[in-house]
Amino acid sequence: MKLSDIAVSYAGKISDEKISKMFVQCFMSTFETTVQLEDDGSCFVITGDIPAMWLRDSSAQVNHYVPFAKDCEEAYKVIRGLIQRQMNCILNDAYANAFNREANGLGHQKDKTDMSPYVWERKYEIDSLCYPVKLAYRFWKEAKTTSHFTDETRRAFYRIVELWTLEQNHQNSSYYFSRPRRRKSDTLSHKGKGAPVKYTGMTWSGFRPSDDSCIYGYLVPANMFAYVVLGYISEIAEEIYKDDELKSKAEKLRSEIQDGIEKFAILKDKDGKSFYAYETDGKGNYNLMDDANVPSLLSLPYLGYCSSDDELYKNTRSFILGKSNPYYYEGEKAKGIGSPHTPKDHIWPIALSMQGLTSDDKDEILSLIRTLADTDADTGFMHESFHKNNPQKFTREWFSWANTLFAELIIKYLSVDGKL
Repeated sequence: MKLSDIAVSYAGKISDEKISKMFVQCFMSTFETTVQLEDDGSCFVITGDIPAMWLRDSSAQVNHYVPFAKDCEEAYKVIRGLIQRQMNCILNDAYANAFNREANGLGHQKDKTDMSPYVWERKYEIDSLCYPVKLAYRFWKEAKTTSHFTDETRRAFYRIVELWTLEQNHQNSSYYFSRPRRRKSDTLSHKGKGAPVKYTGMTWSGFRPSDDSCIYGYLVPANMFAYVVLGYISEIAEEIYKDDELKSKAEKLRSEIQDGIEKFAILKDKDGKSFYAYETDGKGNYNLMDDANVPSLLSLPYLGYCSSDDELYKNTRSFILGKSNPYYYEGEKAKGIGSPHTPKDHIWPIALSMQGLTSDDKDEILSLIRTLADTDADTGFMHESFHKNNPQKFTREWFSWANTLFAELIIKYLSVDGKL
């Protein structure tokens, strides 16, 4: 079975001609335009219009292929090869978020940090380490294979746990990052170390999944994602590696992160309802918002942190899908979450897809699918963002992650209704 056969099979269940065509294009986009298989069996996956591989984006770009990897050789080879490449990247530099195909010195080599020719960018983000773990775990469960659980993978898992443990006390870290003469969100304050934080049990992050710098170093949804994948590492350590040390370290850190979330990341609104903050410093300062990029507060059920009917999540969802969130925009063509990473009044298709992927309301999901189809600027693909009143005004024509999530949303709807 080929990926194109899978795409056509699902498309046959979609009566709307435009949506059917868009689904096929978005489902196939990663495989047809971003995948580069190497002679050693590894796989390099670019983001789209940027010729570098992000640990986060590359994982997300193949996520919709995972359920088919057991019976589809194309999907199996890409995912297996990508995991191999990602683990090598993590061992090369676990603080880096994006890598070159080879040590060619491309990318942001003038940044003030410990750069190398192999690294495209070295913005440290918790989620950059979460995504490869999630991909490896799901590949195991869906494809029924353990071939990717090599010694290199185990060493990468140790490196992740050790780094997150170190960054619970960021003042002890050697990591720093500064980008001269760039916008504020592209660099870290306080001589590249970021704003001061107090110990909470959570682990520190310099940047968000948008690649924008954190205002406060404890990025709550990223810590929630770390909590989830530490559970995966613990399970893999026990069942695959029989490694009690790795299991113990992962479980200890997982418990401390969750304790920090419960003590420092929950606030009450004026009506006394509890909800999650987006960022905190553990010193009483909070950033109340949500960003379109995943991990986000909106994405918590998708990440596996909680269920969509969890009361705290529902309260938080209500907060961020409204005007209390400074990056929630309502316009003539759409309403949804944007990002400080893109211009004001620009809504992200990623956020619209994620709103549907975390909803149990079939009507809401269908409405979001139609909105996404109506705001593609007649390109047949998703973009990074579009203006709330004019979808012809958009950023990034070629953005594979957004295409993947649209395809996932269609598959979710079809799995419930059977047709569209």
